Amino acid sequence: MLDRYFSIERKERFAIHWLARSEDGGLSDLTGASENELFEANSAGTGRLRALKDASADPDLEPARTSLLDVKLELSYRLLSHCCFCERRCGADRSGGEKGYCGVGAQSRYSSDFLHMGEEAELVPSHTIFFSGCTFQCAYCQNWDIAMHPASGILVEPAMLAAVLQEGISQGSRNANFVGGNPDPNLHTILETIALLGRDGRFLPMVWNSNMYASTEAMHILDGVIDVYLADFRYGNDECARELSDADDYFGVVSRNFAFAWESSEVMIRHLVLPGHLECCTKPIMEWVSRNMPGAYFNLMFQYRPEYRAALFPSIDRRLSDPERKRALQLAQEHGISCCP
Repeated sequence: MLDRYFSIERKERFAIHWLARSEDGGLSDLTGASENELFEANSAGTGRLRALKDASADPDLEPARTSLLDVKLELSYRLLSHCCFCERRCGADRSGGEKGYCGVGAQSRYSSDFLHMGEEAELVPSHTIFFSGCTFQCAYCQNWDIAMHPASGILVEPAMLAAVLQEGISQGSRNANFVGGNPDPNLHTILETIALLGRDGRFLPMVWNSNMYASTEAMHILDGVIDVYLADFRYGNDECARELSDADDYFGVVSRNFAFAWESSEVMIRHLVLPGHLECCTKPIMEWVSRNMPGAYFNLMFQYRPEYRAALFPSIDRRLSDPERKRALQLAQEHGISCCP
């Protein structure tokens, strides 16, 4: 569990983004390539990268002239003009000034960054960047002041953010943790920041702290950049997701992305237990994980509290009861899930 992540920490292997930076992108002229050609180059390069990711760190490995990471960054710029970073696929021309459902424009904003001591023990201290805006509208959002106000915070300058991450390395950060809100609308900004890290980031794992509602295009771009998905699995059905987060086709989209991440990277699942949602959400999630991600890191979270607009939904306008906590632990045991931490 998290074997590769720990090998990066020991400097036995490079963070995957450094390998992507060193892998030839297969195209000499990125700006002249079509979007389809870029996706083909990304697929081919990522396939080669998977075969290399567990190789020992080579001190002589240097960036390619036009790298796979460059291809991924160019793709993110292209998609920005008809945005499909998340599965809502709103098609907003963000590069032309439009904003989609998330309310995020071409320029990303963030509210804060710091070495987070409250994440999972394996990640602490985690250099966490809280981006403004989100692709969900969770009625109980505990970061609603960030997620629901995409115009809040300060504009991100990727060079400055890269310098901040580099400073975090000197202060003992174990990873760069992109969260929010949600990181998905900021894919282009995050890739540009990573591309500017240079050699200082060779052993800095990238953590994608997400609701896992990304599009297939975004997931394929992230493949070969992200070392660990620190990912929410919230609902066991589409009805609850629609009612509480305004998200359609939730279970199919999120389970698809978890399956993809499980094959391509390392995954830490977070499941926040909601009051009144043990049988409709917690149970089917555990059933799916036990079948499709056996042995996965699973953080069963009991810290729910009614926030934001939870008072409008009587079923979640309270904290968990002791019987609900016991039932969640019983379900985990029944499905062979060892809960961490």
